[in-house]
Amino acid sequence: MPFLDDLRRKSIVFIVLIGMVSLFADMTYEGARSISGQYLEILGASAAIVGFIGGLGELMGYAIRFFSGRLVDRTHKYWLLTIFGYFINLLSVPLIALLPLWQWAIFPMITERIGKGIRVPPKDAMLSFATKSVGRGWGFGIHEFLDQLGAVSGPIFVAIVLFFLGENNFRYAFFFLFIPALCAIGILFLSWFLYPVPSKLEVNLIEIDSKGLPKLFWIYCFCVLGFAVGFLDFVLIAFHLERAKIISQPIIPLLYAFTMGVDGVSALVFGKLFDKNGFIALLFAIVISVFANPLIFLSRSVYPIVAGMICWGIGLGALESIVRAAVANIVPASKRGSAFGIFNALLGIFWFVGSFVCGILYGISPVYLVAFSVTAQIFSVASFIYFRRSFRAV
Repeated sequence: MPFLDDLRRKSIVFIVLIGMVSLFADMTYEGARSISGQYLEILGASAAIVGFIGGLGELMGYAIRFFSGRLVDRTHKYWLLTIFGYFINLLSVPLIALLPLWQWAIFPMITERIGKGIRVPPKDAMLSFATKSVGRGWGFGIHEFLDQLGAVSGPIFVAIVLFFLGENNFRYAFFFLFIPALCAIGILFLSWFLYPVPSKLEVNLIEIDSKGLPKLFWIYCFCVLGFAVGFLDFVLIAFHLERAKIISQPIIPLLYAFTMGVDGVSALVFGKLFDKNGFIALLFAIVISVFANPLIFLSRSVYPIVAGMICWGIGLGALESIVRAAVANIVPASKRGSAFGIFNALLGIFWFVGSFVCGILYGISPVYLVAFSVTAQIFSVASFIYFRRSFRAV
């Protein structure tokens, strides 16, 4: 039908535009995050502090999504909240360059996460409208792929700055990330101009008169949270690589860039698998990610660490794409903002707990960190298997 073909074309253009925003945004803050662990270590922060800060940033960033999601469902101000969040998210990064003490540098690092938390539920809700006509997994996979092109470019950009200006000139690297931040904001305003009402991209919206979210949504949250507890933030991984001295300083951002490439490709692959095979694709991705931490933290050579980062990238690709696509499939359109907000808030709380505990355990021995994280992720796999019948109908 010509109408559906035109809708599909418009939806793809919208997904690509938002993906381009994410590309330059990720170039900004993922470039910063690729050196944040090393920067804090050089400034004198301990492993426990790095784990705590990484987890606290994620906690606050994810917790605020609960309020942002509920607010967007009530007001339908998708663009206003998205733009506001991006401004806080992106403009916090260059401020790190002005703060030479770790006690102060942690504040813009946390603020950057809060800004991301504000804009994620409205942005995901807009994407859920556009992905209806192209396939949830594939649509979110395209967005994640473009997102991760930026996540690859950011650390490479940072590595180039460090190469030319010196290995320890992290402050200059943070400052120059202001350039992609401006690009992201420009494309964001263009997208707003071209698609002022993104909900029109989803036809046949079925509004369900319900006082709460579906039971399946809560079961899904329960299954995913174990995955979040055991999935480490790269800040702690970078801290370990810096301390272990297995990989040189300028190579760590490049390794992160490589992993972001794995993330982007896996998002496309698993997105297609999700549209075709459902939740089994997500389960498979979680199983692969179980091997990440043992390979990264228990190895003393480069190749096992690279293999572990590939597994970590696959897990992150699933977390950032098909995990969100699944929420859109489970929850009706009228409640998606709240659903994305609640889901991400819970995800952040458990990610915080996991990161903090793992930071403490790492200070004792990396073996304890690995044992804890693997147990948590195996619990997630077991939960999905136990509730597999509930997901077959979705």
